[in-house]
Amino acid sequence: MDESVIVSPDWLATRLDDPTVHVVDVRDAWEYDGIGHLPGAVSVPFDSYRDDSDVDRGTLPGSAAFADLLGDAGISEDDTIVAYDDTHGVFAARFVLTAIEYGHDDVRLLDGDFSAWNREHETTSETPEIEPTNYEPAPLEPEESPLVGYDTVADALERDAVFVDTREQDEFEEARLPGAVRFDWREVVDEQSRRLKPEADLEDLLADRGITPDREIVLYCNTARRISHTYVVLTALGYEDVHFYEGSLTEWLEHDGAVESGPVDD
Repeated sequence: MDESVIVSPDWLATRLDDPTVHVVDVRDAWEYDGIGHLPGAVSVPFDSYRDDSDVDRGTLPGSAAFADLLGDAGISEDDTIVAYDDTHGVFAARFVLTAIEYGHDDVRLLDGDFSAWNREHETTSETPEIEPTNYEPAPLEPEESPLVGYDTVADALERDAVFVDTREQDEFEEARLPGAVRFDWREVVDEQSRRLKPEADLEDLLADRGITPDREIVLYCNTARRISHTYVVLTALGYEDVHFYEGSLTEWLEHDGAVESGPVDD
C-alpha cells in the first residue's frame, strides 16, 4: 500500500513529534473532547468541510473556506496531513479528497480509525496549542482534478469505463447508472482489525467486479462521501485512471440521466 496515500498506525506513531506532520481528527467535537484523540491531533469536524449549498462543486466548501480551516488548525501548505475518524476512514477520506482538490500536496489517510489506533497506541484528552497560519490554497485546474461532472460522466457511458456504485444493495437496486457494478466501500475493511484487508485480497475483491488498473473507473454514490474512501484505496493500490463523480446520483437524477433498477445477477 502506497504510504504517500495511506499510512499505518505504526508509521504515524513514530512521527507524532515531527512538527511538519499534522494529525486531523474529523469526528464530532464531542468525540474529540469527550472520548479522547490521537496525541497532537486537531479537531476539524466533518460538517466543517462539507457544504450542501454547492458554493463550489457538490458539497465542497470552497477553497477559501477550506484554507481558513487549515490555517486555524495551524497547518501550512508544505506540511504532511494525516486524517482519521472512527468510522473505518470514510469521513476522513472525504477530508483527504477535499485537501487534494484544493491543492495540498501531502495528505494521507490513517489505515484504520480511532478504535484501531486505540488498541495498540495511546490516546489523550489534552488539546494541543495551535499557532494559526495564513494558508494559501492552490485549487487544481479542471484537467488535473479527479473530480468530474455530469457531461464527462455521460460521455464515459459511451466508452468502456467501469461505473462503480459504492452504496448499499437496496440503494443500488432502486436506481443506478446504466451498467454499474456494486462495490460496497466497506468491503475493503477487515471488521475485526478495523483496518484495510491485505493488498492481495483487495486486488482480488476488485478484480472479481472487473475493477482493474487497466480500466477507466468512474466512482459514484449519492453525495460523494462513500466514494471518497474507495477513491483513496484505489489510489493507494496504484490505480491511475479513476474519476470521482462529485455530483453522484443526486446530480445525475437532477439532470434526468438514464438509470437502471432492480436486482442484478452475480
